[in-house]
Amino acid sequence: MTSHEPVPQAYQLAQINIALMKAPLHDPIMAEFASGLDQVNAIADQSPGFVWRLKDEGGNATRIRAFADERILVNLSVWSSLESLKTYVYQSLHGEFFVRRHNWFEKYQEAHFAMWWIPAGHIPSIEEAGEKLDHLQQHGDSEIAFTFAKPYPSPLESYYPAS
Repeated sequence: MTSHEPVPQAYQLAQINIALMKAPLHDPIMAEFASGLDQVNAIADQSPGFVWRLKDEGGNATRIRAFADERILVNLSVWSSLESLKTYVYQSLHGEFFVRRHNWFEKYQEAHFAMWWIPAGHIPSIEEAGEKLDHLQQHGDSEIAFTFAKPYPSPLESYYPAS
């Protein structure tokens, strides 16, 4: 490998976000959210740094029930970096939906969003993601699971800090 070739990425960022719907997706309360979901997902799929997202045969994860409460929607994805995820979350159409989330979702009382570093190429399971949420709920931000408020560097960045 010459110095001009990119260094292979050793770690990627996984994230889980769960939300408690105010009503079933077919309810008029959820209509604006449901009608914008395909567009928001398409933007994610085309965003720089996007790697993978959980989806069913319909192209989204709204039919996947990963938690006991049927009203909980799950979003699980992988990104090349914290910066790429943050740009998508706050500076795309997703950000517009994010600021209006109270229209469609109840305030969740426990951890509902977590990020963690995974080896490049690993696809996280819903069980793994649920464990990260539980860990965050019990212990707060750490290198095991964290939030945008207190992000942790990838293991490689921790080992080789930028100078």
